[in-house]
Amino acid sequence: MRINMQVEMRLKRTVMKRCVFLILAIFALAAYARAQVTDTTVCDVVRKPAPFDGKMVRIKGTVVVGFDEFIIKDAGDPNCGFEVNGIWLAYPQGTKGKAGPAAMLSIQPAHNFAGKYTAPTRAAVTLDQSKDFKQFDKLLAQTHEKGGMCLGCARYTVSATLTGRLDTVADATIKRDGSGKIVGFGGFGNMNAYPARLVLQSVADVTPKEVDYSKADAAAKNDMMQPAGPGDLKSVLATVQKVLANPGDNPAAEEAQKAVMAFGKEGEKNGVNMAFGAGNEIKGEELGATDSPDGVLFNVSFYADRLQGMALQRAIEHMGDHIVALRTPPAGEEQTFIVEYNAWVITSVGAAMAGQKTLTLPGGYLEWDSTWPADQRNDKMAAALKDFLTNEAMLSR
Repeated sequence: MRINMQVEMRLKRTVMKRCVFLILAIFALAAYARAQVTDTTVCDVVRKPAPFDGKMVRIKGTVVVGFDEFIIKDAGDPNCGFEVNGIWLAYPQGTKGKAGPAAMLSIQPAHNFAGKYTAPTRAAVTLDQSKDFKQFDKLLAQTHEKGGMCLGCARYTVSATLTGRLDTVADATIKRDGSGKIVGFGGFGNMNAYPARLVLQSVADVTPKEVDYSKADAAAKNDMMQPAGPGDLKSVLATVQKVLANPGDNPAAEEAQKAVMAFGKEGEKNGVNMAFGAGNEIKGEELGATDSPDGVLFNVSFYADRLQGMALQRAIEHMGDHIVALRTPPAGEEQTFIVEYNAWVITSVGAAMAGQKTLTLPGGYLEWDSTWPADQRNDKMAAALKDFLTNEAMLSR
């Protein structure tokens, strides 16, 4: 009996030691995991993105949501001095968050892709859907509803500390062969133009700032054009293609016609896929299952809740112009700044032809106002677009 008690005591001491060891090991692993998170800035990542690929980072920045933007800009220096000055933000798959771009175009290699492609392997990220995240997502999902058409306009920007996995490429520019066919690309976000993407794991220190739309709202106070209803994509596309079927001798209208025809006619297999859906989550990066005349698939998503009626028509014109520009870019006009600039011009042309008095862009920039004197319209549009693309889309020439 005595021997058994001694054995039992030794067993208890051994179990206790193992438990203590296990607890210490867990704390050590947790501390190691925390130590693996690298503190950095948006500008440091944009300056030299490749070394950050796959790393867990913590960044203090300001998140901007727009028509085709879901971007983190640097907290201290929004203009980092590069062609693309922001990091694209994405939620893990299955998050079902409400914030994100109103529209987005992503390029995917088709089954007959002309270049070499290996789908990347990335570590999984689990989002902490904490109270801070829910506040963050709710704030960025609120839209500006006053005045005339305000395309993709968010009510707030949000400054926060963001932790997540960085996916990066050394160069996000599109590569082409001698015939002009796309043989290489690797960026993220809209048009695959951003060299870095943060897949969100957690968010803290959430601070909102309401965007000032007062000047644009004042100009649009008498613009009461009502949306024509949500509609389905096929019928809305057919409507806007019909409106632009006869552009006449108007060069701008001809470009708008090319944009809406880029989606093709119903049943045409031209490599363009369009659907309702949020562009705020990471998607599969595998090779496409179908062929395309271009060797790549142009996948366009429209956020139905934010693009009702005529706003969806403008969105189709805008994204169609992106497709045209990526398929057959004019010489010297492949910079993302220029592609976005031209697409907004086409969107404004569509607004004018539809009888809209005004068109406002995210951030409160008035892009079209029918009361502007005819000889000042080009200059006013150019000034608004330059400021918008620099401050909201984080693009520069």
